[in-house]
Amino acid sequence: MNVEQIYTNCLAEAAYYITSNGEAAVIDPLRESEPYLERLERDGVKLKYIFETHYHADFVSGHLDLARKTGATIVYGPKANPTFEAHEATDNEVFKIGDVSLKVLHTPGHTQESTTFLLIDENDEERAIFTGDTLFLGDVGRPDLAIKTDLTQEDLASMLFDSLRNKIMPLPDSITVYPGHGAGSSCGKNLSSDTVDTLGNQKRTNYALRENMSREEFVKEVTEGLAPPPQYFPENARMNKFGYDSIDDIMKRGVRPLSASDVQSDMEAGALVLDTRSAAKFVEAHIPNSMFIGIDGNFAMWVGALITDLKRRIVFLADEGREEEVVKRLARVGYDHAVGYLDGGIESWSTAGFDTKSSKSISADEFNKRFSAGEKNVVDVRKPGEYNRRHVENALLYPLDDILREMGTLDRENDAFIHCAGGYRSVIALSMLEAEGYTNLTNVEGGFKAIEGLNDVTLTNEVTCSSTAS
Repeated sequence: MNVEQIYTNCLAEAAYYITSNGEAAVIDPLRESEPYLERLERDGVKLKYIFETHYHADFVSGHLDLARKTGATIVYGPKANPTFEAHEATDNEVFKIGDVSLKVLHTPGHTQESTTFLLIDENDEERAIFTGDTLFLGDVGRPDLAIKTDLTQEDLASMLFDSLRNKIMPLPDSITVYPGHGAGSSCGKNLSSDTVDTLGNQKRTNYALRENMSREEFVKEVTEGLAPPPQYFPENARMNKFGYDSIDDIMKRGVRPLSASDVQSDMEAGALVLDTRSAAKFVEAHIPNSMFIGIDGNFAMWVGALITDLKRRIVFLADEGREEEVVKRLARVGYDHAVGYLDGGIESWSTAGFDTKSSKSISADEFNKRFSAGEKNVVDVRKPGEYNRRHVENALLYPLDDILREMGTLDRENDAFIHCAGGYRSVIALSMLEAEGYTNLTNVEGGFKAIEGLNDVTLTNEVTCSSTAS
């Protein structure tokens, strides 16, 4: 028996690949099939089952394409009601993979169909649980993401309380917990950066597994402080339940070289120009009104949070050789309408006679000098928690997550410095604000991490002049 966790950092998502005696199973696969097909060929095994712990909201699963390419059976837990060919399991149903088994434990709460899969080895010993979004390390799944239902988040939290205490906590402490996500995911509030643990340790350290916790306490703690989910979550859940285009078709139409004139025509027709290069390259020269989201940051999450129309046509700029990566990572979160990339990059745009634009950006040292000389207007686009821990004195808080909603209150007249933690989010914000006509903002390179090391900038943890913190 072999169990492999396939972890994707940009989504903080874990898929699982299990093999035993010539057969294999995959749990919660990503959109693209290649990682799993390559492993099957390498190991010379046949994929028998594709298990889904629930209808994911934060990414589009690869279950449909993978089943089509391998002939494997898609398996959901009870109450899934799939609209495509799949097996809807019953509670406690057992599936054989070679010499090992996966047992279905219906654990509703995150969603109604949420299911945990219990791995039983060739000696009939309970070895591990694949918990999806039911149980994370340090946290549990949020109860407000279910596809349209009459149940409230309190109703689902109450279900989750029962699922944890009746199905998971009675299992042996030695069992390995393999969750669906780690730190950085929006599917929980306080996920650990670890991605594997024992159930016994989670019982000792996870607030939601306290033995003496009442149902009322659990519901209150699990529902308290939930930030609004990213806007793309409902559409991803819908795609996972009702189907989507093949990833192969999406790659064919998305990885297509376009001339500068083609891109200009697409822009005039309403397409979004997405610049996926580095922040430094974008600041130096970019297509006017294009949006920056660098491929080397939390690309998929910020695409999902900030591009509100999943069906909008996208043309993009990418570093040479990374065009396929961009289309694939867009598709992971349901953005299936990329129609090509600017062939030859920003140089071909200039050569064709089209104007480029640069953004104002300075080093942290230069910011230090200008701040000390009295230029003290600062815009901070980090999260409220980051801001509250420490920030530049009197800096205004405009979290990037809320920038579309909040930008109307931002001063357009007076010059201001804009920063995040490390220089990635601030350039995303800058690109969006410049497209809305803001010309008074200067990016601080290296963000707060660079500012924090300078002696002349006054820092505070007092929440005083913030647009959204109180």
